[in-house]
Amino acid sequence: YVVDVGHRVTQGNTNAAPLVLYTEIVRDASQEQKIGPFDGAFSASTFTGPAAYTEKEKFNKLEFTAIDKNKITIPALVPPGDPAWIAMVQHYFASAWIPGDKAARDIYAGKIDNNLYRIGIQTPLGVVAPGTTVVEKAKLFVGPQEESVLETIAPGFALLKDYGYLTILAKPIFWLLENIHAYVGNWGWSIILLTIFIKLVFFPLSAASYKSMARMKEVQPRLLAMKEQYKGEPQKLNQAMMEMYRKEKINPLGGCLPVVIQIPVFISLYWVLLSSVEMRNAPWIGWIHDLSVPDPYYILPIIMAASMFVQTKLNPTPPDPVQAKIMMYMPLVFSVMFFFFPAGLVLYWVVNNLLSIAQQWQINQMFGKKPAK
Repeated sequence: YVVDVGHRVTQGNTNAAPLVLYTEIVRDASQEQKIGPFDGAFSASTFTGPAAYTEKEKFNKLEFTAIDKNKITIPALVPPGDPAWIAMVQHYFASAWIPGDKAARDIYAGKIDNNLYRIGIQTPLGVVAPGTTVVEKAKLFVGPQEESVLETIAPGFALLKDYGYLTILAKPIFWLLENIHAYVGNWGWSIILLTIFIKLVFFPLSAASYKSMARMKEVQPRLLAMKEQYKGEPQKLNQAMMEMYRKEKINPLGGCLPVVIQIPVFISLYWVLLSSVEMRNAPWIGWIHDLSVPDPYYILPIIMAASMFVQTKLNPTPPDPVQAKIMMYMPLVFSVMFFFFPAGLVLYWVVNNLLSIAQQWQINQMFGKKPAK
């Protein structure tokens, strides 16, 4: 993946001349693709585009749209001795120039033509006297974003793998996933085992959430009766509901708070699966030959939609008819979206949903034997 490149310049003229070495990467942005059929909020994608790293300013992503608007911040002049490199990042892959650090360097980026962008780094070679030769070495990286490889190439190089805003959580999650794969030898089963492990870690929080939802489901008939009794009197209705919650020792937010705490971990796992080149061409079982592309027969998205439908039935029905309809159609909407998502991501959601259903059903059965007073 790393090529040592030597630039040799011999000054054959009679006059001395200052020379500058340009190492540059060009990218056609029209080739960029989202994961999913929708553009914008419903699409999922890791960062693609120019990037630069300096010792002072660390990793700097330069979005194509920001370059179009001339709203990019180029790292300042890099002093001699400080590491610096520039890259063009794609989904799963990257190319980068890592010049020597003997001289000060200057990073530049911009738009060349329609959908054509560049990023480069200038390295002054000094004044070359007549009859002398100057040699400047640099490294060219072209390859997949394999984290274990990236970490060995240059300072900050592992940041080419985009984990979004939750890198601090995503990196240990990937480390765990990689170690599981070292034992089972299949990325699909590794995803399943990792999901089970995370679910077990958060079992106490999930149990508290499901218990709260089970209690809310028990008192649902009484809530509906109160709405009829205090129709048009929202203040009295609110007082009656708070009194019932107090007597039954129910926290109406108890089902939400434990889930909120878990959200960053599950988002991190989502980005780990989305950004890991290890999923590319990785089979699971039967019809799944590549975890990085959508399920060819849509079996996993259909199972996920069915599991979401079962989950809505286990949860208390929202008293608002509009909310109830939204909850009813949500599985259908999500299944359509996940038709176009990588199979590895959908597998994670399916396993997580099935484990949640099993846990919630068990807790509902326990509380079903103790009707509310």
